[in-house]
Amino acid sequence: MSQNRANSHRPRGAVVRAPVAATPAAFVRAIALAYTRAGRDVRPALAATGIDPSVLHTPGAHLTSLPFERLAMHAMRELDDEALGWFSRRLPWGSYGMLARASLTAPHLGLALARWCRHHGLLTDDVHLTLEQRNDVATLVLHERRMPGSDFANLADRTTVREFAHVSLLRNALGLAAWLIDARLTLLALDLAYAAPPHAEAYTWLFPGAQVRFGQTETQIRFAAHVLHEPVRRDDAALRAMLPQAVRLMVRPYRHDRLLVERARAWLRAHPQADAAALAHGLQVSVRTLQRQLAAAGTRLQTLKDEVRCDTAVALLLRTRWPLKRIATLAGFDNEKSFIRAFRTWTGQTPAAFRRGGAEAQQRHPT
Repeated sequence: MSQNRANSHRPRGAVVRAPVAATPAAFVRAIALAYTRAGRDVRPALAATGIDPSVLHTPGAHLTSLPFERLAMHAMRELDDEALGWFSRRLPWGSYGMLARASLTAPHLGLALARWCRHHGLLTDDVHLTLEQRNDVATLVLHERRMPGSDFANLADRTTVREFAHVSLLRNALGLAAWLIDARLTLLALDLAYAAPPHAEAYTWLFPGAQVRFGQTETQIRFAAHVLHEPVRRDDAALRAMLPQAVRLMVRPYRHDRLLVERARAWLRAHPQADAAALAHGLQVSVRTLQRQLAAAGTRLQTLKDEVRCDTAVALLLRTRWPLKRIATLAGFDNEKSFIRAFRTWTGQTPAAFRRGGAEAQQRHPT
C-alpha cells in the first residue's frame, strides 16, 4: 500500500463490504486515552461492554462494530464528554444531539450541514468545520486550530487521538447528513492530514467509495453536491428515536432504509422470535418487499434479529439478576444453550462472564 493512497486500486464508487471485525483497535485505545486524561481506569468500561482488554496491546487488532458502539456510548456518558477527550474542554452529553436538532428544521441538506458546521464552532474553538461547493462537488473541510490530543506527551498517543477525532468528526457529519435525507452520500475523495496508519484499509469501509490520500495538508472529504438540494425527511419524532443509537451513525456507513430498517428493529424488539412472514405482516408489507428492501439497505433479517437479540440480552444481563433461561426466552431463543452459543459468537464471552464483568465495573465505578 502506498503511504499516500489507501485504495487507489479501487474504482470510484465501488462497494466494499466490511469484514466481520472491521473497527480498528486503535479507536479503542483512543477511548482508553480519554479515560487516562480524565484520571479514570478504562478497564471497567471494557468489561461492561464486553471488550477484551488485550486489544489495547495487540497491534493490528480489530473488533466488531457492536461492542465498539457500546464502549463509545458508555464512555461518552461516564466521562460526560461526547468528544471523548479530543478537545481542550468537554462536550457534555447531549451536545451533538443539540446540533442535530438545530439542523433538523432546515428545508434542505445544504442548509442543514451549514448549520451543523456553524453551530459546531459554538461548542469548541479547537477545530472549525466548513462546507464548500464548487460546481458539482461539495467539500467538508476540517480546519485545526488546536490539534486534538496535543496535551498528551507521547507522540503515539497524540497521533492516536488525532486520527480518531478526525475520523469521528467526519463520520458524525456524514452520518447525520445521510440520516437527514435517508440516503447514502456519494463520496468522491478523502484527504487526511496525517500519515497512513497500520489499519489504513479500514478507511475503505468507513468512507466507502472515496479515493483516500494520507499525508495531506488538511483533512477534507469531497462528495457529490447534488444531495445538498435533497429535502430533510426526518422529524422530531424520528430524531428522538435515533438519538439513543446515534453512535451507530459515527461507527457504521449509513444504510439507506426509508425508515424500514428502523421500523423492523423496533418491531423485532417486541417480537424477537418473529420470522419473515410475521415481520412483514407487522410492517404491513409483503415478504418479497421486505426482503428486497432489506437487501437494498445492505442487510438481511437474520442480521437484524441478531443485533436486536444481542442488545436485549446485554441490557438484561447488566440491569437485572434474572436467570439466563429467562433472558434467553426474552431475547427470542428456544433454549439457554443456543442463547449461550450465540452470545459467545457476538461478544467473545459467555453471558455469565459478561454479567460478572459488568457487575465488577458497577462496584468500582457506580453511576
